[in-house]
Amino acid sequence: MSNVYLLLWLEAPLQSWGADSRFGRRGTLEFPTKSGILGLLCCALGADGEQRELLAEMAPLTQSVISFGRKKENSRGERQKVDREPLLRDFQMVGSGYDEKNPWETLLIPKKSDGTAAVNGGSKLTYRYYLQDAAFAAIAQVPVEKAAAFADALLNPCWDIYFGRKCCAPTDFIYRGVFDSEASALEKALEIADGKGRVEDFRVVDGEGTEETIILNDVPIQFGENKIYRERRVTIITMDGNV
Repeated sequence: MSNVYLLLWLEAPLQSWGADSRFGRRGTLEFPTKSGILGLLCCALGADGEQRELLAEMAPLTQSVISFGRKKENSRGERQKVDREPLLRDFQMVGSGYDEKNPWETLLIPKKSDGTAAVNGGSKLTYRYYLQDAAFAAIAQVPVEKAAAFADALLNPCWDIYFGRKCCAPTDFIYRGVFDSEASALEKALEIADGKGRVEDFRVVDGEGTEETIILNDVPIQFGENKIYRERRVTIITMDGNV
């Protein structure tokens, strides 16, 4: 067996998985990206820099994500999913309130690449978006010889693990096992969700299917200062509202 399946449980009050964010508007997808999951694993391993060799090995391997909503009963006593919480928008000002005459404080004010003052002043406005009360199971195919290292790193991470941004700290254990098949990992994920009163909302799987297919630029080729990504096609499979 050359590959196995690593099950991650991603649950937190806030999560943010950007795919095409810019400085002024930092959005989030409705589910974790491949670059986000691989970045999380690198944090756990304490693997910094470009990591081209590791990323090249992981790039062709599959990743499935299952989103879980909460259950509730309707007026007829039927179990249904609740609507997902709306996106949270956080407004921030970067570089505001610093004394330009103070040699230390001026270092915190945004400037142009040549070090001169930015147009219209140094303060920049940003809008940052977050998923609220989200829970996902990520099933990542990994080389069998790396599975033990990934598992140990997730249980004893070298660096802090977070879900997209540093304010998005997990509220439950992430590592949930290594499995011989994706079906076995999925069965375990559904068991975890059921124990938490959650029900499957949608799935994101690699490749083109009969339902909605989108293209994401989220397969990392190189991390570090100059990040490089390539595209990936995924299909979003939505579930029926009643369970």
